[in-house]
Formats: sequence, structure tokens, C-alpha cells
Amino acid sequence: MIIDFHCHILPPTFPARWAELCNRDATFAALFAKPDARMADADMLVAAMDQSRVDHAVALGMGWTDLPLAQEVNDYVIHSVRRYPRRLSGFCSVNPAWGAMAVTELERCAAAGLKGVGEIHPDTQEFDIGDRSTMQPVMDAARRLGMPVVVHSSEPVGHSYPGKGNTTPGKLYRFVGNFPENVIICAHWGGGLPFYSLMPEVPEALKNVYFDSAASPFLYRKEVFAVAALLAGADHLLLGTDYPLLGHQLLLRQVAESGLGEAEQAAILGTNAARLLGLPVPEGQG
Repeated sequence: MIIDFHCHILPPTFPARWAELCNRDATFAALFAKPDARMADADMLVAAMDQSRVDHAVALGMGWTDLPLAQEVNDYVIHSVRRYPRRLSGFCSVNPAWGAMAVTELERCAAAGLKGVGEIHPDTQEFDIGDRSTMQPVMDAARRLGMPVVVHSSEPVGHSYPGKGNTTPGKLYRFVGNFPENVIICAHWGGGLPFYSLMPEVPEALKNVYFDSAASPFLYRKEVFAVAALLAGADHLLLGTDYPLLGHQLLLRQVAESGLGEAEQAAILGTNAARLLGLPVPEGQG
């Protein structure tokens, strides 16, 4: 079983509305700075999955700053999951800075069948992820509804790229420490957070935290899979491409060439994700 835990789909009208959306939403402007930036709709994602024999994918939202835009994309994700119930699970877009409005939107999306929250972008959404009072309403609602939360993560060193931001391991560590009972997925290898698992106090703090490999080839050498599995545990890693930024084959090849054993590869490729999403785990992969 192969599950891509980090994909993005947008309504098919968005490319033609590029200028309007850049003016409306800071996150859109940051992530799609150029008119020819890659965007994909649900049909394109499923076609790409078919080509690479990917069984299931998580269609994430993005950290929108404009509430009506977030609602429009959430509605599209809801519609797409209903069209492809065996192929897609959906997460919703909210901004914790919206307070009660964020919780209302989260609850609406949960009632419509979405399974998680994120990807949230603290930098463009302009909230402090380490501030407990800001994050409490959304995190309490997510925990109550059994919804994992995906947060965009950034490396404190290295090259710059659109949307990199400053949500670095120290900020993420404070965030997960504030909400130890929530299931949290730190995207993009948590900006390097799993590498701190050599510190004796860190593994316990990260017991409910997972790390996805979204955009990994742009950030790290392929050895990152084996290193992260050694430090954080293969049972805490999730395959993610950041589609349509990257296709599936490159990530699948990196896992295959990681040097990890069959059971560890199976966990990363799909077993861990299936458990988080409540999907059946194929016999022999549990």
C-alpha cells in the first residue's frame, strides 16, 4: 500500500484567477509568486497517482489568510473526496488566528468528512505557533474530533525558496510541547526536528509527532530517510511528495534506495498513514 500524505489540490479556476488571488491572500502570493506556478486539481492528482501506482493520497489545504478563500478550497476538497472516496482523504484549511471562526470552519469540514487540519503556515498566516492561547481553540477542537494537524516546517539553515518561512525546530518543539496529546505532522521533515532525537528528552516529547518527506529532494540527500528512521523511528515517518511541486516517482525511488528494510519501507510508504487515517492496513503489512 502506498499513501502520499502531502498533496495539494485547488479548484480548476485558480490558474485563471492568479492575479486576483495574489491580491487577496498572502499565502497564495507567497507560494504561487509566478503566474506559471504549478497547480493541480483532483483529476490531475488521481491521474498522477494511477501513473505511479499510488493507492491513496491526502489532499491538504494551505494556510490561507482569507477566510472566504479557505472556505472555497475546503468545499472543493470536500467535493473531491466525495468523488474519489477510495483514493483521497481531505484536510481542511483554517487560520488559528481566526479564533472561534477557525473552530467553526474546522467543525463544518469535519462534519463533511474531512479527516485533518492543515497544512497551516504560521509565517504567512501571521500567528505565533508557540503561543498556547492562540493555538488552543484549534488544537482542542482537532483533538476532540480526532483530526491530526499538519504544520509547515522550515530549516533554520540552507537555501531560500518560496514559502520557506521561519517555523523552525525550536518553535515546533515548543508547539508540540504545549499540545502533547494532539497528533501533529511536521511537514518537510520538521525542518530537521527529528535530528534532535539524539537528545534524551526529545523522543518522549515527540511521541505523537510524525514527519513527512514533502519536497525532500529539494532539501536533503536521499540518506535522510535512513537517518530519520534511525533517530525518530520509521513508525513516525510518512511519505509525502508536495504534489504537484514534485511527482511520486522520485520519492518512491528514494525510499527504495534508502537501505531500509522491507518492514520499515512499508511503514513509511503507507502503513503509518493508513493508521492515522483509519484506513484498512493490508494483511502482512501490520
